[in-house]
Amino acid sequence: MLDGIVFTSFSEFLQMGRYAFHVWTVYILFTIFVVVNLTLPGIQRRQFIREQKRRAQRDTQTRTSENSTASSTENTGSTGAPGESV
Repeated sequence: MLDGIVFTSFSEFLQMGRYAFHVWTVYILFTIFVVVNLTLPGIQRRQFIREQKRRAQRDTQTRTSENSTASSTENTGSTGAPGESV
């Protein structure tokens, strides 16, 4: 099967029997496809993890500020009866 595929020189190999443009274009597109499909999931994973960390920090800050606001209103010591406006 491979007996008919014989190149006498490296430049003849690069020319691919006058089909160089088509052959090398396919090789380049395949390489791009493989590289994108190997790197893109890793990039998306890092972005997802970064986003989740930001959300967790924001939630923690929100809870902290809510707790400090609630505790400061408890410590004001209003003298009125419950339900009365001051």
